[in-house]
Amino acid sequence: MTEINIAFLVAAVCFILTLQGLSSPATARRGNAIGAIGMAVAVIAVLVFHEDVVRYQYILGGIVLGGGVGAIMAAKIPMTKMPERIALSHAFGGLAVALVGIIHYSHHDGALEHVGMAAVGFEVLFGALTFTGSLMAFAKLQGLISGSPISYPGQNFFNIGLFALAFASVIYLVATADPSGGGNHAVFYLMTAVGFALGVLFVLPIGGADMPVVISLLNAYAGLAMSATGFALDNNILIIAGALDGTSGLLLSIKMSQAMNRSFTNVLFGAFGGDSSGGATAQAGDEFYAGKIKVTTAEELAMILEGAQSVIFVPGYGMAVSQAQHAVRDLADTLKGLGCEVRYAIHPVAGRMPGHMNVLLAEADIPYDELLDMDEVNPLFPQTDVAIVIGANDVTNPLAKEDPKSPIAGMPILEVEKANTVVVVKRSLAPGFAGVPNPLFTRDNCQMAFEDGKKFILHVNNAMKS
Repeated sequence: MTEINIAFLVAAVCFILTLQGLSSPATARRGNAIGAIGMAVAVIAVLVFHEDVVRYQYILGGIVLGGGVGAIMAAKIPMTKMPERIALSHAFGGLAVALVGIIHYSHHDGALEHVGMAAVGFEVLFGALTFTGSLMAFAKLQGLISGSPISYPGQNFFNIGLFALAFASVIYLVATADPSGGGNHAVFYLMTAVGFALGVLFVLPIGGADMPVVISLLNAYAGLAMSATGFALDNNILIIAGALDGTSGLLLSIKMSQAMNRSFTNVLFGAFGGDSSGGATAQAGDEFYAGKIKVTTAEELAMILEGAQSVIFVPGYGMAVSQAQHAVRDLADTLKGLGCEVRYAIHPVAGRMPGHMNVLLAEADIPYDELLDMDEVNPLFPQTDVAIVIGANDVTNPLAKEDPKSPIAGMPILEVEKANTVVVVKRSLAPGFAGVPNPLFTRDNCQMAFEDGKKFILHVNNAMKS
């Protein structure tokens, strides 16, 4: 076994250990570090041992430039923008893979054997799709375009037809591949253009509520593209890393769809998160809530909390926007000092990316054992004195259980309405990304605080201390 293959074996083991570490918040940081070590080993091995590397100035320039940009992004981008950063990272990765495939095809003037052409075809197709799809996800998350589904009559049939055209182009290129002659350039670049178009058209009809699933699925596409690149370049570590990335992203997407009680086809073609229809969901927000909302203050909540024995915080994207995680931790410490039991309810699709709330709370050094997933925490709500919902909406909406015509019907939710007292901290009565009002806000045991999450929690903590 050559030195480079030994290094690749070490890197592959590191990547596997990374996935194992990322399976638990307690070991996630260590898993991430192991993955970084594995990637460093793989890159250094290629630079030192690969026979095709003859000049280092451009490579080193790229490492310095890319590393510098990555370091700035890591230092400057706030936790609220982490989903957008991940979407951009996927976009850059997809573009890199597509460009490598295009250059590899051009370098050989299309004269590739069947397996090589298949690898390059799928590499470019999925790389291009990942690039534009990730940019569209970034634009929706950033608010550059509407987060609601953008659809038109016959859209699904058109998208399926385009994908069939791209797939047929790859099959044609493979069938006509001839290592002794030139390739069919027109078909290759048509397939490339269709791949870029598919990324845009794939994400347009998907609503913001499904962005965590979309980001995870784009990660799977990037993994498939990376694995195809490995076959095209005869690079074992790219094949292994791409396979791990693709399968883990696909499994995560499936798990998240199950968490929302929705199928993949419904996520990809259902245009979820747009217009509401049927039952209570058809009513406008102001009309739905008129005369039914009870408003509370920080001082009133402080008095309630002084006598509470158990409190559950329910974080949502609004907590990320207000950066309230550190204020929540300080309030939790105050409550613990009074003998109160504090826990956190984590919904698998809360926020804008997989594990968003876990990452957010970990940043505030909140103990991992206090973070409970949906199955663990739901049985505890009936025995909970106070549930404090900070910026979460759709994941606490009882319509998922009560209205079969609702767009979120069947989605498992955090059953906060069963707590003795529910306090929802939210800037307004605007609906979540699903676009439906939340009858939780009108329940007799629910009170609303229309304030910035961080400011309100700080006021509550100060009121308790005083």
